[in-house]
Amino acid sequence: MNDRHNDILRIRPQIKKHQTFETMSDEERFQNSTLRPILKLQNPLLLASFVNYATKHKGVFFDIPTDKQLAYIENSVHKDQKFRNALKGMIIGQFTVEEYNIYTQNSSQLNKRMMSLVITRLQDQLQLLVPGVLSKVG
Repeated sequence: MNDRHNDILRIRPQIKKHQTFETMSDEERFQNSTLRPILKLQNPLLLASFVNYATKHKGVFFDIPTDKQLAYIENSVHKDQKFRNALKGMIIGQFTVEEYNIYTQNSSQLNKRMMSLVITRLQDQLQLLVPGVLSKVG
């Protein structure tokens, strides 16, 4: 019997810092209960994906100052539709069917939240965005 729903929920890390409350908007609740745990679970893959992206784009990312690296991350996620779609796929692929149905009702707003969280996560771990370092992470 296929128990995908429970299997997916079982492997997600619990994030106690971000709780859900009745007064939250549906988008904020989805962000805290679904997106944040998935991003934490997928963190090593998101980091490796960005390093691969930066390497394939002439590797200039690795030689620019920190402030420009932060902007590079943001621009890459916002402007490169192919990369953005790959990131979304890594996250959406971890949804349960119920979560996917919720997502499709407001995908535009949830995509903005999702990509904002990805950008912040990548920027906060700048020191790990180095070729070869990620094989030791996750």
